[in-house]
Amino acid sequence: MRRVVPAVIGCSLLVAACTASDAANAPKTREITSIPTTTEMPSTTAKAGDTLPPSTLSPEPLDYEIVWEDTAGRVDTGRLTVPLDYADPQGETIDLYVARRRADGDRVGIMLVNNGGPGSPASSMALNATAWFEPALTKRFDVVAWDPRGTGISGGAVDCVDDDEYDRFYATGDITPDDSDERNELIDLAEEFAQRCIDRVGQPLQYIGTNNSARDMDAIRQALGEQQASYFGFSYGSELGAVWATMYPTTVRAAVFDGASDPNADSIEATRQQWVGFEAALNRFLAECSAESSCAFHNDGDAEGAFDQLFATLDESPLAGPEGRADISLGVAVTGVVRAMYSDQFWPTLERALDDAANGNGDGLLALQDGYYQRRADGSYSNLLESFQAISCADDPDRSTVEEADADAEQLIGVAPRLFPYSTGSYSCSFFPESIDPRIEITGIGAGPIVVVGTTGDPSTPLDSSRKMAAALEDGRLVVVVANQHTGYGVNGCIDDVIHDYLVQLEAPENETVCR
Repeated sequence: MRRVVPAVIGCSLLVAACTASDAANAPKTREITSIPTTTEMPSTTAKAGDTLPPSTLSPEPLDYEIVWEDTAGRVDTGRLTVPLDYADPQGETIDLYVARRRADGDRVGIMLVNNGGPGSPASSMALNATAWFEPALTKRFDVVAWDPRGTGISGGAVDCVDDDEYDRFYATGDITPDDSDERNELIDLAEEFAQRCIDRVGQPLQYIGTNNSARDMDAIRQALGEQQASYFGFSYGSELGAVWATMYPTTVRAAVFDGASDPNADSIEATRQQWVGFEAALNRFLAECSAESSCAFHNDGDAEGAFDQLFATLDESPLAGPEGRADISLGVAVTGVVRAMYSDQFWPTLERALDDAANGNGDGLLALQDGYYQRRADGSYSNLLESFQAISCADDPDRSTVEEADADAEQLIGVAPRLFPYSTGSYSCSFFPESIDPRIEITGIGAGPIVVVGTTGDPSTPLDSSRKMAAALEDGRLVVVVANQHTGYGVNGCIDDVIHDYLVQLEAPENETVCR
């Protein structure tokens, strides 16, 4: 698995059921000078690292259409056919699974939404729109969501390993190898995983990157006959939205990026930012546990020391797992703790899991890891993590050799020693095909004001990274939410009102607005 931790898993758990009133005035439309009628495409001769000309247009674009089928309530679902390669629009195509929850009030327009990953199928956000968004939005917008290419049940879905192999690929490697044999096991697993993806996914593997998903967004807009779209993206959904806003600025009515990463960080810096963020969250958790005698992992006020001892023990002697499952190793424990750091709502579960592990039972840590990988009750898995890696590699122009990856790791060792004691490089993209369409530079020029939300205790997209996203945009407006969780929508009435007023009335907040 790529060492940069996937940025949003289960964001729907973070959306609180608060109520915000609708704005009283009629909705506004952002003034525009022209509307593109075709979807942008790269040159067919693009090489890794090239900048793709955003004005390059297809000579014969497809006519986009969605044939909707009613499901239940106000929800429709359908399929949209788009080019696999936008540089060859009359060539091979793929279908996107699209869902729409129609507005039930004074309609403003469409709101495209994405819940992150990369790799997370987003259609559920429309199917369950009232669980994700307050009435202030669902009354005014058609909530339109889709499974991005490479995910869910859309075309090019990435499914590289079978369910009964997950533990072998994600739970057996020694993250602190003591010798060349243990290190070579990690390398072999990375190479085998990449080859499985190449064999099973085939040609679409190189066409599932963020640029093409942004082009798909404009195809959806065209199919719906809308001149402009509003957008609400969580975590990686912020990156996708920023690419879309950069490519198609005149089609952007309004956009909210909640939990945004630094768009200009390279893979090493992005990893460093996340490691530091998760380590800081863990240290807050341990400090609270030490200070509170009711914490299950209190350990006479020294939760920190007990945690360090537990991780050292697991590194030397993993605990036996349930029958038929992997042992609870240091790697499993790291992933389980990372899962719990996405929100302090998970901290009581982590307290008990750590206490159980210290007493010889690692099942709680394994259950947290299973939640991270979206393991279902029947033992099957979502393909989110597989899609995450493949999409990330499609976006990344670099293909480090094993030796280069290990050299890069030297810059990271020690930046978060408690939670990330890795001692080798990440080989996650080393064996994947070269990127033919690396993610473009994000600027948002011409897209108007864009609201970027960052939370003070976000481990996955730390506040500083969200601040850098706002700074990278031509008119980014950062709103800071005081909370120990990933993403801020639903934390309190303040942030909800800011977002609702902006999306409905285009009343953009001042930069660095704070919601407590």
